[in-house]
Amino acid sequence: MTEPVVKRPMRHSSRFAAAVTSLRTAVALLTAAAVTQVLPAGAETAFARAAAPAAVPSPDPSAALERFVVTIQRRTLANGLRVVLVPEPSSPTVAVAVTYGVGSRQETAGKSGFAHLFEHMMFEGSEHVKKGQHFQLISERGGSLNGTTNSDRTNYYEVLPAGELELALWLESDRMRALDVSAENFENQRSVVKEEYRMRYQNVPYMLGALRLGELVFADYAPYANPTIGKMEDLDRAEVGWARDFYAHHYAPNNAVLTIAGNFDADHALDAVERYFGTIPKRSVETQALPTTLPEAKSAREKLEDANAKTPAVFYSWLIPASHTPEHYALELVAMLLGDGDSARLYQELVRNRAVAQEAHAFTRDFAGPDAFTLQAVLADRADLATVERALDAELDKVRKKTAERGRAQTLENAAALGLRVRARIVAQPRDGARRVRALVGRCARHRARARALRRRDTEGHASRRRALPR
Repeated sequence: MTEPVVKRPMRHSSRFAAAVTSLRTAVALLTAAAVTQVLPAGAETAFARAAAPAAVPSPDPSAALERFVVTIQRRTLANGLRVVLVPEPSSPTVAVAVTYGVGSRQETAGKSGFAHLFEHMMFEGSEHVKKGQHFQLISERGGSLNGTTNSDRTNYYEVLPAGELELALWLESDRMRALDVSAENFENQRSVVKEEYRMRYQNVPYMLGALRLGELVFADYAPYANPTIGKMEDLDRAEVGWARDFYAHHYAPNNAVLTIAGNFDADHALDAVERYFGTIPKRSVETQALPTTLPEAKSAREKLEDANAKTPAVFYSWLIPASHTPEHYALELVAMLLGDGDSARLYQELVRNRAVAQEAHAFTRDFAGPDAFTLQAVLADRADLATVERALDAELDKVRKKTAERGRAQTLENAAALGLRVRARIVAQPRDGARRVRALVGRCARHRARARALRRRDTEGHASRRRALPR
């Protein structure tokens, strides 16, 4: 199952508006850069329109956000369940999502992969729903459903015709109240998850190196060091009693957010939510506080084998501030500038112009706590690894230098100083007939020094902004 990033809506505030204003400055840089580049033949029409000279000014993103926020309604039931309603009368469908505040970050040593395993368990039946019936009831009505797990949360959703809202609420409430955590279901889904590991990671080029990269960059923050898929040795020794305990301490109304969006009547929906969820009792929920500062990074160097790799690949990763901070917003824009689509700088330079890479990307993981900013490039045939590494470094230098010269995206440069603290490089390369993955982790001393200076200067301002932007 996939792991999409889901961001919760944020309350509009004067501090958030200020953050949006600073981002608009950086967005102006991105637009200008896109206009100067030649679009590839396969570029999307929507992007071509964005790159063309605009006849009218772009809409104010903060105003659009404010209009959206006005439609959102929030309630909290007596048992602690948080309810978010987003009515959209023009929609032919209604979507229901339940998001639990548990992910791989909450797993303890020796029990990795349990949050993801339990995602599978949630489709194995409950008190009034037989195994497989959840899928059957939704599909018979032309709906869709799924569940996803990441480091910070697990969510489940259904999309149905507008008149079927109560079916989704009944199904979700029944498995929140009384899931069937039997030994048979547990063994069945343990086998499914192990097969998923083999299919999506063990037999896919570069994926084991990417998992190890996460362990290296988060070496000093154990909650994010383990991959969501878990370690097979931990799953092998897992017990059904652990699963029951996990359910009892994490799958509770006071650890969940129920979101309803689409074509529905808000008053009717709230009445139905109270009927289906209101009698589910609170439970004792295990919580885990996020760190207030970035973990201290340590240098490391490591080699791994990847028998599936046909050409070398290199991955960089930096430890950066948490999501919903000004520094993270700016680094998201850096990732867009470097790696978002065929017009991005990495693709244009490494893939199109110099033909030294087959693909090149940049992205943030968007964790709730300390996050990671990652660059990755899969080398072209006969490309030189050192050349590609120098090219990646050069593109990062261009971001720093050009933002400083233009004076239009100071947010990006400040984020580089505050956020790029530890660099991990993973390289997959042939050696003696095998494919090797080499991980190099080094410190960015210059950025660390500038980060300390900026933090001393802006400690109070950053602290107040973090309080204003909810998790």
